[in-house]
Amino acid sequence: MISPADLVQIPLDDWVNSLVRDFLVPNFRPLFRAMQTPVTTVLGWLDAFFHWLPMLLFTVVLTLIAWRTAGRGVAIFTAVALVFIDMIGLWAETMTTLSMIITSVLFCAMIGIPLGIWTARSDRVLFVVRPILDIMQTIPSFVYLVPIVMLFGVGMVPGIIATIIFALPPIIRLTNLGIRNVRADLIEAAEAFGSTRWQMLWEVQFPLALRTIMAGLNQTLMLALSMVVIAALIGAGGLGLTVYTGLGRLNVGAATAGGIGIVLLAIILDRITQSLGEKKAVQSPSLWQTLRSMFGLGRPGDGEKAGKAS
Repeated sequence: MISPADLVQIPLDDWVNSLVRDFLVPNFRPLFRAMQTPVTTVLGWLDAFFHWLPMLLFTVVLTLIAWRTAGRGVAIFTAVALVFIDMIGLWAETMTTLSMIITSVLFCAMIGIPLGIWTARSDRVLFVVRPILDIMQTIPSFVYLVPIVMLFGVGMVPGIIATIIFALPPIIRLTNLGIRNVRADLIEAAEAFGSTRWQMLWEVQFPLALRTIMAGLNQTLMLALSMVVIAALIGAGGLGLTVYTGLGRLNVGAATAGGIGIVLLAIILDRITQSLGEKKAVQSPSLWQTLRSMFGLGRPGDGEKAGKAS
């Protein structure tokens, strides 16, 4: 049977090699080196801070955060999990992994939330960005590493850049979805009161979409954690390097310990960020608040403030 390949063969791999090796690397290497500077700076600060912070103090602070945001059960789990990680000798690797994850999520939020807002406000931008996000989410994570190594080299910073690219799509998609799903009658009411586009965004759309945006941030965080082990292949450290080293030396114990450390860290961060999203969501007034407003049972001075406002 004749096939199209018998007539025409497309040398896609040669084209990509020419684009990356012969054009991007020699012409834009200083640009790619400069792009690493903010990532290197933030990572250096966070890594130095987490390694300077005493283990017990960090455990107490994170446990209190978990208690205030997610409840007593998550707080107990956080304390036990952090003590367990320290007892199996992976505290330093866990702090390195945590600094890598926070750096990745910070840059994902800085890039993804504005881009998600832009796609929500323009169908043309969404038309262009959507296929790019589809490609980013369907390409196997290992494929990211090849151009990253050629353009940025090896080490922790290139690993974080690969993680940022891999974990970026969910926060863009869910920011766009959250803002587009704001009720039309609330938009019309804000427009009727003369809100500007900036006021519409920051006082109406963004607060109402915050729960969806936080869900996107949570998904970005989980993807960043899943990329930790893969980024170790290009020299990123932390728990991923422990797993990768254990795999290379057939040391099942080391690989298992590193994997358990990643799982425990993932559960802690997931529960805290989920709870933050739920608490930051716009809440409807309770029955008691509604009755107080109906019968004028507010605090002394509320009526005067309302009168002045009107």
